[in-house]
Amino acid sequence: QVQLVESGGGLVQPGGSLRLSCAASGSIFRINAMGWYRQAPGKERELVSTITNGGIEDYIESVKGRFTISRDTAGNTVYLTMNKLKPEDTAVYYCYVNARRTLINPNSYEYWGQGTQVTVSS
Repeated sequence: QVQLVESGGGLVQPGGSLRLSCAASGSIFRINAMGWYRQAPGKERELVSTITNGGIEDYIESVKGRFTISRDTAGNTVYLTMNKLKPEDTAVYYCYVNARRTLINPNSYEYWGQGTQVTVSS
């Protein structure tokens, strides 16, 4: 019943910018954290960035200073603003949410979006 809808991917030239969005909906009691992973062709999925419910941000070293993660808590939406994009950033980007489903069940679970393609090429 938890659904993540991603948008904002596309084709951009090196040095350009994109902003990814991911909106969570459905049966969610509380979101603990949201973030982004990516997977390039022939490579394993890697963490890009996360943001906690308290607003603490974390980034993989290769994107520090270029990417910014933000979260609209009320709207259950997470964003990834990507600047100074490089060809190595080309990948399918997946958003995720770590969420508690109900009041009576304290367990939290991971949910993943469908992925959005980001292609950086001249």
